[in-house]
Parts: sequence; C-alpha cells; structure tokens
Amino acid sequence: MKINKEIMSYCKFCNKHTKHTVRTYNKKPQRGLSLGTRRHNRAIKGYVGSIEPKIHPKKLGKKQKVMSECAVCHKITERVMGMRTKKKIEIGR
Repeated sequence: MKINKEIMSYCKFCNKHTKHTVRTYNKKPQRGLSLGTRRHNRAIKGYVGSIEPKIHPKKLGKKQKVMSECAVCHKITERVMGMRTKKKIEIGR
C-alpha cells in the first residue's frame, strides 16, 4: 500500500482540513515496572515456561497504522489505513 508523505486530511483540533505529514507507526518498548509486567512476572516466578499454553488464531494480515501530524497545530493523530492487509505501507512521492 503506497501513501504520500503529505496528505490533506481533517484535523479534529483545528476543526478543518489541513496538510498533514505522514509517518509509520512504531511501537514503543513496554515499561518494565508497569502493573501488567509486574503481575506477569509474579505469576511465572518459579515456573520454567509460561503459566499455561495459549493457542492464538492465525491472522491473515496486520492493520496498517500511520501517524499524521498537522502542519498548523502540530498535533499527532493515528489513522488505520484500510482493514487487514498483507502489504506494508510505503511512504514516498
């Protein structure tokens, strides 16, 4: 899926259509001291592997997410491009 570096899109903060710069979404690493991480570490303490086997269904593709930054107010909003796609997003042009 190809997308331009700059697109005209609606900004909910400016309440009008403005020019947005687009970049791919990069997930941040999880915090080590968050409640979910501490709870998981407490549960697996003393066990060799995971607590119980979890069988996850296979998904056909990932939801492609992009971050768009408004050129006027510089607020960043995330946007899901299409539904599940097998192709990665290419930003160019």
